[in-house]
Amino acid sequence: MTTAPVASAPKKGSRLNRNNIPTTLIVTLIPVCVALNIVGGYIASALRLPVYLDMIGTAISAIVLGPWWGALVGVLTNGGSALISGPVSLPFALVNIVGALIWGYGVRSWKLGRTIPRFFLLNVIVAVACTIVAAPIIVLVFGGATGNGADALTGTFLAVGQNLVGSVFSSNILTSLADKIIGGFVALAIIEALPKSLTADIDIVKATPLKGILLAVAGVVVGVLIIVVFLAINAGASA
Repeated sequence: MTTAPVASAPKKGSRLNRNNIPTTLIVTLIPVCVALNIVGGYIASALRLPVYLDMIGTAISAIVLGPWWGALVGVLTNGGSALISGPVSLPFALVNIVGALIWGYGVRSWKLGRTIPRFFLLNVIVAVACTIVAAPIIVLVFGGATGNGADALTGTFLAVGQNLVGSVFSSNILTSLADKIIGGFVALAIIEALPKSLTADIDIVKATPLKGILLAVAGVVVGVLIIVVFLAINAGASA
C-alpha cells in the first residue's frame, strides 16, 4: 500500500510564498492602496503642494503583492482620479505603472530594499524614471503646465532662460525626488505595521514599529528639505 507524498511547507523567504498570495489579501489591500493614492493626490492638489502624494499606495502594493499588482493599483488610481477631478490624471497612469514596476522589481529582484541606503537609492531611481516618463506628457499633452504646484517652479526656470522642455524636466525632477522619497519611506513604515505573516518573506529592511515611524519621519524631512529648496528658488526668482 503506497501513501501519497506529503507536500513540504515552503521555506521562509521563498518565491513560492509570494506566488501564493492569499486572495483575501489582494482583495483587501488593492482598494485600500487605491484610496490612499487618491486621497493623497487630492490633498496635494487642494493645498497646491509641490509634491503629488499619489503613489504611496502604489509602493505598498508593488512591494507587498508584486510589481504588476502595484501597476494595477496605479491604473485604478488614475482612473478613479479622472472620475473625481477630470481626465488630467489619465495620461499619468503610465507614470504610476513605471513607479510600481521599479519599486516592485527593485525590492524583489534587484535587492534594493535590504538596507536603508539601498532603499533610499531605489526611491531616487523611481523619481528619475517617473520624471523621464512624466516630462514628455506634461510638454506634449498639456503644453508644460498641469495646474500642479510644480508649475510655479517651471515658470521660474523659464524666467531664467531655460527652454520649455528643460524647465519642465528640472521642476519635475525636483518635485518628484521629494515626492518619491516621502512616499517610499511612508510606504515602508506602513509595510512594517502590517502583520509579520504577510511581510516576513519580503526581502526588505526590517524595523520595529518605532523605527519604522522614525524612518518615515526621516523620509518626510528629506522630502521637505527638497521642497524648501523649491520655495527658495521660487522666492529668489520673484524678488
